[in-house]
Amino acid sequence: MSGLRVVPTWRHGQERLYVCLTDGRNIAWYDREAARINLLSEDRRDDVLHVLGPFLTGPVAVGPPPVPTPAELARLSLHPDDDLAPNRPGEALQIALDRDPGPPHRLRRDPRRRALEAEQTVGEALDRLDGAGWHALHSVPLPGGDRVHHLLIGPGGLFAVHALYARKQRVTVADPMVTLGRREPHPLLRRVRADADRASYALTAEVHPVLALAGPADVTVTLPPREVRILQDTDLEGLARLGGVLKPADVEALHAMARDRNTWTRI
Repeated sequence: MSGLRVVPTWRHGQERLYVCLTDGRNIAWYDREAARINLLSEDRRDDVLHVLGPFLTGPVAVGPPPVPTPAELARLSLHPDDDLAPNRPGEALQIALDRDPGPPHRLRRDPRRRALEAEQTVGEALDRLDGAGWHALHSVPLPGGDRVHHLLIGPGGLFAVHALYARKQRVTVADPMVTLGRREPHPLLRRVRADADRASYALTAEVHPVLALAGPADVTVTLPPREVRILQDTDLEGLARLGGVLKPADVEALHAMARDRNTWTRI
């Protein structure tokens, strides 16, 4: 008996199998997607291979863990309270509604709940790009109480995405004005561009503005917006087809920088 046991865990949606001693210490882990066994102790190599044998799904590389990249080191040193990566879509709105849900009965639906629904719809669409080499951060706080609804980072560059609830409504865009149904036009595109500019300053990299419409009945653009992409939530996956701007290492470095809350306090 080797006294080793295998403990499965999930990390960023991927399964890892850790090999532990009887006192709970890890001495190795099997990354199935990378087809690699990372050994912390070469002395127990044979025991580790034996206990992992039933779980192996083909040829694997065996050796010490790879040296962490600068981006990984930055992530490892980040205090949990300063890490924005766990934020849910609409995190700030969810917290506000938990603290003050408003009256139980009202004639009109709380506009915060419509805004939350839009951010959740858009955020879920962006999260689905994760497997294509992209990272999405949600509810990124800015000084003064503002925030970037969603920040998307990937091979095609960086995008500050503003979500707008437009369910079953006609949307008319005439830069900088956006009109929902019969409501008064609002210069929303100024805000969308300003958020992207502030993100560009914080990250010292170009950030492209995007207005994401959640569930519109129809979209009409009478005056094409300058620089701003206008997309429906169902079209956001098209961003994954963009590439040739950032290398994988650059994507990871920018993601590590963007997920640090302190990055955004300096703008």
